[in-house]
Amino acid sequence: MTEKQKIMAVASVGGHFVQLLTITKALEKHYEIIYCSTHDNCRDLVGEREYYLMEDFNRKTPWKLMAGFIKQVRMIKEKRPVAVISTGAAPGLAALMAARVCGVKTIWIDSIANVQRLSASGRIARMFVSRIYTQWPALADGKVIYAGNVLNQ
Repeated sequence: MTEKQKIMAVASVGGHFVQLLTITKALEKHYEIIYCSTHDNCRDLVGEREYYLMEDFNRKTPWKLMAGFIKQVRMIKEKRPVAVISTGAAPGLAALMAARVCGVKTIWIDSIANVQRLSASGRIARMFVSRIYTQWPALADGKVIYAGNVLNQ
């Protein structure tokens, strides 16, 4: 029996993590999912699957970015996922930056809450991720892909 390839799934606690779980549920049949989030309560949502707690930060606490980035680089090198996927927010963006530095495919799925334009993190992710998805058809363009609404899947 061959070992499943790994995908690292990273999101902040709350709606970002709930949306991430909706996406990864379908992926679990084909991949081993490694979850990372910013609150230990998320551990209960993933059951027996591998879970790692990461420090939360945002634009008001940018000094935490570098430490989070370095920890994500170490984890990506250790776990060797084929892709890192995130629905946000800043900690997910840092994980995608770390994955990109490590040569790993990166996927950003912008939150359904962003109807008018991509989130601030999504606009940054757009500059370097392998794939970026929106949940609103009006926000799709050459780089940003509309593939449906995650919550209605």
